[in-house]
This record gives sequence, structure tokens and C-alpha cells, in this order.
Amino acid sequence: MMAPPKDRYNGVWLIFFMLGLGTLLPWNFFMTATMYFTSRLAEPTSDRLAPADSDGEDLAPYNVSLGNDTGMRSLEPPRTQLQSKFNNVMTLCAMLPLLVFTCLNSILHRRISQNIRIAGSLVAIFLVFLLTAIFVKIEFSPVTFFTVTMIKIVFINSFGALLQGSLFGLAALFPASYTAPIMSGQGLAGTFAAFSMICALASGSALEDSAFGYFITACAVILLALVSYLALGKLPGMDSKLLPLLVALRLVFLPLFMLCNVLPRSYLPVLLAHDAWYICIMLLFALSNGYLASLCMCFGPKKVNVQEAETAGAIMAFFLSLGLALGAGFSFLLRILV
Repeated sequence: MMAPPKDRYNGVWLIFFMLGLGTLLPWNFFMTATMYFTSRLAEPTSDRLAPADSDGEDLAPYNVSLGNDTGMRSLEPPRTQLQSKFNNVMTLCAMLPLLVFTCLNSILHRRISQNIRIAGSLVAIFLVFLLTAIFVKIEFSPVTFFTVTMIKIVFINSFGALLQGSLFGLAALFPASYTAPIMSGQGLAGTFAAFSMICALASGSALEDSAFGYFITACAVILLALVSYLALGKLPGMDSKLLPLLVALRLVFLPLFMLCNVLPRSYLPVLLAHDAWYICIMLLFALSNGYLASLCMCFGPKKVNVQEAETAGAIMAFFLSLGLALGAGFSFLLRILV
């Protein structure tokens, strides 16, 4: 049993929370997106409106509702076989690999290192979601799309089972209180997926664009869970060289924001056109800002003598304000460069 970790600012707690969120988030995102998946399984139709015949009979086997003044009937095609069976087959393709790989994990943990099982599973899940987002923009026949989707569900739940079993094994090496954030993260997964879908639909975008943003959001969360795991055991301490490095790395956000869909623009191309990119970048920007700024403000006064701590705190507050002012000023220059 490992000695209880020195958990500065609940950093380890938050990491386990993110990892718990990452275990069930993939499956919840797939379950919540059934409207998108079933819409891709519909047979292509060229006309959604057709008049009734002279005898008042339907011209095709469609679900019919009378129009108000147009004398036309709004036609909705019946559900196809693939659409009708989607939820049942999806559940089967999810639960079977979940059961199998949960059992296999008791054997694999002795043959495959913990880092590979956890980080490798997160990378695999991230790649599946990235492919899912890309496939939103690619046309498939209903049968091909159905098959590809089921294969992705099998992979998602196989790696999810390995991730969940390995994560609880990792938590067992820590004090019992670190199991609670894993359960809390898993509990949030369903709510987060539903909230993301509501936001995607409320955006008013076409179903294709909403689905793309929805799956990119999942990619961002899984990536954040992976980064959280890699940070476990490497949390920046007061004397850590990692802290100034992470602060300097935040400069990468400047070109990323400039390549988003900011209009009007005169010079730079738009490489990150969808709003989902901007949201994900802003999410990472905000989280890193709050976390790193808090560490700097907490560690700074402790680097000097006790009698100088108050002065150091005041100086740090001044430079924090100076940074905000300089950022506001340089924003005009960056806007011109765009």
C-alpha cells in the first residue's frame, strides 16, 4: 500500500474525478446520440411531400399528417429495419465486450503495465471518437454506417472496460477517499452527455454540424482525462521545473485562437472553422489559466522569507493585473494580424 499522497489543492482528487468521467462518458455519448445515428440509417428519399390520390388513399406506405391549407400531405417514411434494430444491437454490442473485457482485465493486469492499460485505453477511445467526428462529414450507405457504428461501439466498450477496471485498481493503491471522485465522475458522465446534446441541438445548426460539434466535445474531454492521468504523480510542486514550462506552453493558445473562425479577417486563413474548436480551446485555456495561476499565487509567497511574504503577495498581485492589462492591449495587435 502506498503512503497517502500529499494532495496539494485536491489535484489528485480532481484527476481521479476526470478519469472517472472518462470511463463512462464514451458510452453515454453514444447512447445520447441515437437520433443522429438512426437518421443516418434512413433510406434516401427525394421528396417529403406528395398529394393524396383521388380516392383519398395514401400513395406510399408513409406516416401521413394532413397539411393545413396546401392540400398536400406531409410524409414521413417508416422506420427501416436497421433503424428499428439499432438500439437493441447497440446495447448487445456494448454489454458483451464490457462483460468479456472486465473479466479479462483480471488476467491482463499481470501481463500489461498499468500505464499502457489506462493511457492506451484513453488514446484508443479518443481515436474512435475522432473517427466518429470525421465520419459525420462522410457519406455511407445505411448498411455500411450501421456496421461501422457497431464496430466502434464494441471498441469503445472493450477499452472502457479495461480503463474502468484498471482505474479502480489504481485507486486501491491510494487512500479509500480517492474512490469517491471516480464514482462522482462516472455519475456526471450521463448528465454531461445529455447537456452536451441539448447544447448541440439548441445551437440551431444542421444535424450534421451539431453532431460534429458534439463528438468533438467528447474528444476534448477524453483528451483532458488523458492529460490528467499523465499529470498524476507529476503535479507541479513549489520547486518543480514543470510549472514554468506549463505556463510558457500556454502561448500556444494565441495562434490557436487566431486560426478559429474570427470574422472579419484579412490575412490568416480559417483552419478551425467549426465553433466546437473554439469552445474546446477556450475550455482548455480557462482550466489551465485557473489552475496554473492558483499555483503561482500560492507558491510565490512561500519562496521568500516569512517577513517578506506579504510584500511578495502584493507584488504578484501587481504583476497579475499587469498581465491582464498587457493582454488587453496586445489583443488589438493580434486582431490586426488576423
